Amino acid sequence: MDVLVLMDEPAFPGCLLQCRVIGVIEGEEGTKKENVRNDRIVAVEQANHSFGNVDHIRELGKKFVRELEEFFVNYHALSGKKYRVLDVKGPTKALRSIEERAAPR
Repeated sequence: MDVLVLMDEPAFPGCLLQCRVIGVIEGEEGTKKENVRNDRIVAVEQANHSFGNVDHIRELGKKFVRELEEFFVNYHALSGKKYRVLDVKGPTKALRSIEERAAPR
């Protein structure tokens, strides 16, 4: 499960950050023949100043959320895949998605 972390300072893949989850961008990716669910968790790094008061993804504003959606669509297009946004939900749904993915199968 991928997490987009909003923060003031740059980071690198694999580093450990303390974050609070503010929402989820629900979506699916794939090709014309096969689509798979691929939700994107959105979080804020704990020590962040720019987004320090944001507790819910809707607090980012419609324009900013739309830019996040377009980022994922364009990111997948670079690898020849399509990404379709299904919905945007708040932290309760995002945490539920994380718990479902972490549950033993």
